[in-house]
Amino acid sequence: MDCDVLITGAGPTGLILALWLTRQGVRVRIIDKTEAPGTTSRAVAVQARTLELYQQLDLADAVVARGHQVPAVNLWARGERAARVSFEIIGAGLTPYPFLQIFPQDEHERLLIERLATLGVSVERRTELLGYTDEGTQVVARLHSAEAGEQRCVVRYLAGCDGARSLVRETLGTGFPGGTYRQIFYVADIEGAGVAVNGELHVDLDEADFLAVFPLAGAGRARLIGTVRDERAEHPDSLRFEDVSSRAIDNLKLTVNSVNWFSTYRVHHRVSEQFYRGRVFLLGDAAHIHSPVGGQGMNTGIGDAINLAWKLAAVLAGRAPPALLDSYETERSSFARRLVATTDRVFTFVSADGRIAEIVRTRLAPLLLSKALTLESVREFMFRTISQITLNYRDMPLSEGVAGQVHGGDRLPWVEAGDTDNYASLRAPRWQAHVYGSATPALAAACAQRSLPLEVLPFTPAHEAAGFKRDALYLLRPDTYVALAQAVPDADGLERYFAERQITTRGQTS
Repeated sequence: MDCDVLITGAGPTGLILALWLTRQGVRVRIIDKTEAPGTTSRAVAVQARTLELYQQLDLADAVVARGHQVPAVNLWARGERAARVSFEIIGAGLTPYPFLQIFPQDEHERLLIERLATLGVSVERRTELLGYTDEGTQVVARLHSAEAGEQRCVVRYLAGCDGARSLVRETLGTGFPGGTYRQIFYVADIEGAGVAVNGELHVDLDEADFLAVFPLAGAGRARLIGTVRDERAEHPDSLRFEDVSSRAIDNLKLTVNSVNWFSTYRVHHRVSEQFYRGRVFLLGDAAHIHSPVGGQGMNTGIGDAINLAWKLAAVLAGRAPPALLDSYETERSSFARRLVATTDRVFTFVSADGRIAEIVRTRLAPLLLSKALTLESVREFMFRTISQITLNYRDMPLSEGVAGQVHGGDRLPWVEAGDTDNYASLRAPRWQAHVYGSATPALAAACAQRSLPLEVLPFTPAHEAAGFKRDALYLLRPDTYVALAQAVPDADGLERYFAERQITTRGQTS
């Protein structure tokens, strides 16, 4: 074997997969046909759930330090601000990161490449996948390098992180059903002035031309993501910023002083029929693409990588059978289909044509939304959804039980009570058990016998409010989701969980 896993595509998804696997002792090669990392990008949002998972790679602090925290989102209609939603208020107590983090993809990639280099792995540039064959026990890939020409690479697994036009997906032969939005999207990095360049996120609901203003680090800097339609959309390659409708920009009272970058693109909404077959996997845009509404795309690809990485590492180390990899498709394809359906509905609403659609968007929606946002439950639901902390794997093969309000498959609720932070032990990507209150001697012995770290934290009113049950057992996967929740801890039940899935925690990386 040339390595354990060949990763094709060095965007955030491929880089995170490489980082996670390398940290777990897996040998990887990561290739990309481009000559250098990108200097421009469309993706800018890093959601709270991604930052939580980045703690495991010691990346969260760096992303926060280098980027910009968005404290609130503003909705505009008819030239006036119709509603303002504070992330700091609605996310407080739910996550260590109660904000939207802006960190453009090109800067994001540079950070990941730096970190990967410290582990002795570099991206093999100007190297392209020509084709591959899954031989059952291995994958034989044909590569072409600008320096070495055509070469043969034999690996245990192939991970296709090669984007919407994925050669890996095409060779796999799986369908990619969905459609293409008729609108042309544009993205522009600008320097400007006005209330819409105040460090917060602004979205215009007025015109059929959708516009969102994302703040960037630095005074007066912002990224515009909008749409164009009608006759302008017929020749997108010739569009300039001056050709973009000024209506939405005027509605936001935005003054554009200079444009540093402008580009147009079309957006699809598609989900692959399969996320893997045999020894070949699809991740990120190779598996699912959708509208940029909500800033979910890059984060979802990163979630794919983290979900797959710990499972591949366990299988390659002999701590789990290959059947564990089936859960990657089960868990991630379900989420991707829900996400594409949701972003499609939202984008259709904000971009619909017609007088009735305009009335609903500019008059009814702001009124109803303003009233709804006075309810704490609505504000919390909105933050949980956008931040992806509500994502769960309930009722799936690796998820079992319920204790209090926490189900198997849930993200572990975050609680900081006094000097204790229940996420402190999660920085190590490993199986572990949590008990809030006291653990029985039998449970402690069972954990010790299988080298399963056991965290016993004091039970407080804050833990009860978060949904935990006193003295219950919460078994956590390496990606910090709850695998097993037992209201009454049962050492035999813990052993049964691992035995049925043929998973061992002995020898896992700490």
